[in-house]
Amino acid sequence: MAEKLIGTIPQMGYGTWNHEGDEAYNGVIWALEAGCRHIDTAQGYRNELEVGRAIRDGGVPRSDIHITTKIAPENYGLGRVMESSKQSLEDLGVDQVDLLLLHWPSPHNEYPLESYISQFAEVFDQGLAKMIGVSNFTIPLLKETKKLLGDRPITTNQCEIHVFMQNRPIVDYCRSIGMPMTAYCPLARGAIKDDPTLLEIGAAHNATEAQIALAFLMAEGHITIPSSSKKERIIENFEARNITLSEEEMGRLRGLERGQRLVNGAWVPVWDT
Repeated sequence: MAEKLIGTIPQMGYGTWNHEGDEAYNGVIWALEAGCRHIDTAQGYRNELEVGRAIRDGGVPRSDIHITTKIAPENYGLGRVMESSKQSLEDLGVDQVDLLLLHWPSPHNEYPLESYISQFAEVFDQGLAKMIGVSNFTIPLLKETKKLLGDRPITTNQCEIHVFMQNRPIVDYCRSIGMPMTAYCPLARGAIKDDPTLLEIGAAHNATEAQIALAFLMAEGHITIPSSSKKERIIENFEARNITLSEEEMGRLRGLERGQRLVNGAWVPVWDT
């Protein structure tokens, strides 16, 4: 099946969170071999060097690969957004990333939103990123960011979304303004394993629980970035894009919602309810 695009972004990507060194390098190589053309990294993952090297070594033209990276909140200080963005480009070995995100709102409002958004806008205006977006931004933060960015479009909001935590408030808001969501932790960090509903639907499609969980997110219109360090799992995940779920199956999968948020802590904003 041809790669489906959400806007200009390949809907199925490869996430590199929690992979460093050779693990990050090999994962990107295997993802490219599997046909994936969307690679997601971040300053905070400490693997941009390896990701960039794998992209150069992977035998796929740079123009065919969508690269997303993210600015770490500790780099939101005055002058640091531009400086750290340039460092990311250097580490990745590219002149421009396809998508640059703010990884989190500044924890505890250490840096004012207006300050780092104005710097972010400058990075975009100077062409260091083809597109810009956010990650883990709530509805109020998105509204304020949209005002501050003016006519510069916010391409996506990357948030935790999986069958057990479908994040409806922010998903519904972003959908209402035509902003696609990118789902991280799409496999609930392994919690989907052996779920009876996923297993039953998977049996009907000769598919695994993970493939059904990913097919569900894609059918909901989300971009998704599953992560694995195993070649066979990377291939398996990418093949989930070939699965078409029925409306009855989608309804059952929507029913798995249980508010199981996995990424939380003192640094996070007040989530939408």
